[in-house]
Amino acid sequence: MFKKLISKFKKEHHEEQGNIQEEESLDEMIELEGETDEEAEEGFDEDTAYFEDDEVASFDAETWDEVEADPDMFDDQDQPEIEAALEIEKVGFFARLKEGLTKTRQGITARVDQVLKSYKKVDEELLEEIEEILITADVGVNTTMEIIGKLRNQAKERKITEVENLRGLLKEILADTLDLNKSHELNIQPLPAIILVVGVNGVGKTTSIGKIAHRMRSQGKKVLLAAGDTFRAAAIDQLEIWGNRVGVDVIKHQEGSDPAAVVFDAIQAAKARKIDVLICDTAGRLHNKTNLMNELGKVRKVVEREYGEASKEILLVLDATTGQNAIQQAKIFKEAVDVSGIVLTKLDGTAKGGVVLGISSELDIPVKLIGVGEGMNDLQEFKPNDFVNALFGDE
Repeated sequence: MFKKLISKFKKEHHEEQGNIQEEESLDEMIELEGETDEEAEEGFDEDTAYFEDDEVASFDAETWDEVEADPDMFDDQDQPEIEAALEIEKVGFFARLKEGLTKTRQGITARVDQVLKSYKKVDEELLEEIEEILITADVGVNTTMEIIGKLRNQAKERKITEVENLRGLLKEILADTLDLNKSHELNIQPLPAIILVVGVNGVGKTTSIGKIAHRMRSQGKKVLLAAGDTFRAAAIDQLEIWGNRVGVDVIKHQEGSDPAAVVFDAIQAAKARKIDVLICDTAGRLHNKTNLMNELGKVRKVVEREYGEASKEILLVLDATTGQNAIQQAKIFKEAVDVSGIVLTKLDGTAKGGVVLGISSELDIPVKLIGVGEGMNDLQEFKPNDFVNALFGDE
């Protein structure tokens, strides 16, 4: 019985890697399992797997935390299969992260490895070469100076003289730079929660909202979207397309309407419908910082007044391909609104993903989600250790 679930989960994992077609049919599942129509229909009902006593549990690549949290939901005999499935998911997400960071890995760690091979001892010349690599990868001058300073001092303290040992120390320092002793998880507990999403046009804001909504729905939460970016042409239509795609409603007004009024109506709808997570798109203009502050300030006042009981998250979406410009954008938005987390998109499209380090160090705002591909599940939770391991090509 459980092997059907494992097989389906493996198949979903391969689909995400692009090895087979995105859509699966019952016939394909029958062929995969070597079962009859009746056996397959008995074992599957779309995304639902049936177990003993007619108990039903829903599974996909983003809901395995429930299995980990409740190990008694299956019999002891199923435990090995559960652990195997969890390992498949872990490897699957890490593999996508590792693949998505290919260009950044080539721009940082691959070059560091080349430099290390050309030196026989740890000296200033070697440190200067690593410094240049970090700066050209858009880590940022200030952050790079801090990293190199720590590398120099700790190498002396630990009496590291062998060049090959410097790699592990650099990896450790990068992980520390990314870990701000702050939570990298979305602040949506306790429910209900409201997420305000800000960012300039073109950074992938609407796409990120759609993928976050998909993530929340996959976790069994009721989600509602608010089209608060009322000034950009087609922004409302694009959000509706994503809403239809992931199966959530969108609260909207006409183009040019007051964003705060849209958010007000969305909050009332969220309360009436007992929504778990309300995700609000907001204005993305930077040409006039005063107007931006005024618009976001009005939205925040509405949220505090009308939805004071909700958990709150303000996410700033940044495009990794813009490098240091992303940090400048973040500084402006940080002045306008109390940003609580960063969504960094398009990491798979740049060799300058070192900007993650600069953002973490200079802004003191935790990166919470990163985009490492175009797939629905390629907007991943940011985990510093996983990120650094993928960056260095380690497991």
